[in-house]
Amino acid sequence: MGKIRSIEYFRVLPRWLFVKVTDEDGNHGWGESTLEGHSEAVEGALDALSKRFQGYEADDIEQIWQTAWRLGFYRGGAVFMSAISGIDIALWDLKGRRLGVPIHQLLGGKVRNKISVYAWIGGDRPTDVEAAGKARLAQGFRVVKMNATEDVNWLDSPRVLESSVERLKAVKALGL
Repeated sequence: MGKIRSIEYFRVLPRWLFVKVTDEDGNHGWGESTLEGHSEAVEGALDALSKRFQGYEADDIEQIWQTAWRLGFYRGGAVFMSAISGIDIALWDLKGRRLGVPIHQLLGGKVRNKISVYAWIGGDRPTDVEAAGKARLAQGFRVVKMNATEDVNWLDSPRVLESSVERLKAVKALGL
């Protein structure tokens, strides 16, 4: 595989942070470094790691991870680990793309033949929940994820949560 030419990141509103690693041959892989509410901090860590790893062999995934982990005196933490994670995932994606195989084959093979998935239906706008649930049910989903409340302030009273129970009952009544 080629050497790392660039490590870029892309913030996608409202909360995602994606990482793209490109090698000297123009091949690329994608990873995710999302840490909701702390994108700028993760971007700072990615800036530092990007400079550090330009020129490294893109195939040396474990060496890059171990070097990143051991760079400083203080290790770990959500911000730093989110940055390392995005680069690590992107490197595995790059390797899989170059070899023409899915990442799970590089990591030892598949574990199961099927997985359950859920659909997002919002929830922070109470009037939309039931219609969104019906739409997802019609699409074949049997499990949904939703926000329990509208926007809530830190010091709101427990009464604010009472409407959440009604929304959950409406979704549950649909069989979801």
